[in-house]
Amino acid sequence: MEIFVGNLAPQTTEQELVDLFQPFGEVKWVEVKREMFTGACKGFGFVEMPGRQHSLNAIAGLNGKELHGQPLRVNEAQSRPARGGQRRR
Repeated sequence: MEIFVGNLAPQTTEQELVDLFQPFGEVKWVEVKREMFTGACKGFGFVEMPGRQHSLNAIAGLNGKELHGQPLRVNEAQSRPARGGQRRR
C-alpha cells in the first residue's frame, strides 16, 4: 500500500522516513519529493509497505507525530488523475 506523508520539513531525508515506518513493518520503498534546483524537500513524500494491515497501523500510529517540530500528515495515497485531455482556449 502506498502512503502519503505530508508536512515534512525541508531537511527531511528518506532514511528518517524509513526509520519512522519500520517499527510498523517492512518498508518496500521511500521517496521524498525534492525541489529540482535546491534539493530541499517539497514538504511531502511517499512510503510503500507491502502489507495493508501494517500500512494502516503505520498511518494510525504516525499521523500527527512530530518530525523536526512539525506534525506529520499521514494517510493512504490517492491516485492522481491523468494529465492531458482538452485544453482551455
